Amino acid sequence: MTNAATEDIIDHKTAPIRSLDDIQQPIASELETFKVHFRKHLDTDVFLLNRIIRYLMRMKGKQMRPVLVLLAAKICGGINERSHVAATMIELLHTATLIHDDVVDDADQRRGFLSINKVWKNKASVLFGDFLLAKGLLVAVDSDEFELLKVLSTAVKRMSEGELRQLKASKLQNMTEDKYYQIITEKTGSLLVACCECGAISASADESVRERMRGIGHDIGIAFQIRDDLLDYSLRKTGKTSGNDILDRKITLPFIAALENSSLIEQRKMRWLFRKKGKSAGQVDYIREFVIDKGGIEYATRKMEEHAGKALILLSEFPETEIRDVFSEFIRFVIYRKK
Repeated sequence: MTNAATEDIIDHKTAPIRSLDDIQQPIASELETFKVHFRKHLDTDVFLLNRIIRYLMRMKGKQMRPVLVLLAAKICGGINERSHVAATMIELLHTATLIHDDVVDDADQRRGFLSINKVWKNKASVLFGDFLLAKGLLVAVDSDEFELLKVLSTAVKRMSEGELRQLKASKLQNMTEDKYYQIITEKTGSLLVACCECGAISASADESVRERMRGIGHDIGIAFQIRDDLLDYSLRKTGKTSGNDILDRKITLPFIAALENSSLIEQRKMRWLFRKKGKSAGQVDYIREFVIDKGGIEYATRKMEEHAGKALILLSEFPETEIRDVFSEFIRFVIYRKK
């Protein structure tokens, strides 16, 4: 796809980016039904689990993945009971991975609240994450949704592989652009592919429609993760804590691109600094400024928009309807969100 085509499709200067609340309006009633489904499947008679679940419900985020499942279902034929099963499965899985991530990262906060591992310690957090994962699998089994279960199980496997690849690459500091794309396709893209595919499966038996939705999910997933990585290099105040990837020595696309535009001496110097543990705030800002000066932000932004453009081109193959326009706005929101 040409740059001109990308700009024509997703030029955010021609129209304001709609809020996620506005985007959700056409599926607001279906989203409320999903929330009832989700809460019902968290029922338990274990006192500690109930306490953690009540806390979890207070800290729920934007629920972008259930929204994506429902949008995919609606554009492929209509939202139904299977769509709600798919959305519930995926949100349970996603929430489990976030809780496990906070344990691995020793995080203190999640969405403005103390993280669950901070309040109830690591052991309870890991077990709660396992509980949510098991619940997600049981939702599929209890509904005889083995096709959805296969898609979701594949996504879990690929997410784990991507996280382990990133862990190894961070340790060895040998990340390349090809490895970066492989990792984000697995660890982030695979779940968004599952959102789109499960939504399509719930509404259509047409394999070509499902394949198109898989492609849309793939490109949304890549664009989503690049946006996350760009936010980490932002010098402006955003809703997302920035600099964590630099502190954790996670090499992402902006830094990779900046190195490509540098001399060998600059590359050695910046690689040494990036590998350094316990960087000061000044060193983090120095790395940020290097990435900006060397065009890393510009390059990563262009790649993000290219992948969003590819998703929108695939989306344009569906009939022109209100829900297609809403889906387009969702993709634009993904790549221009502030957190």
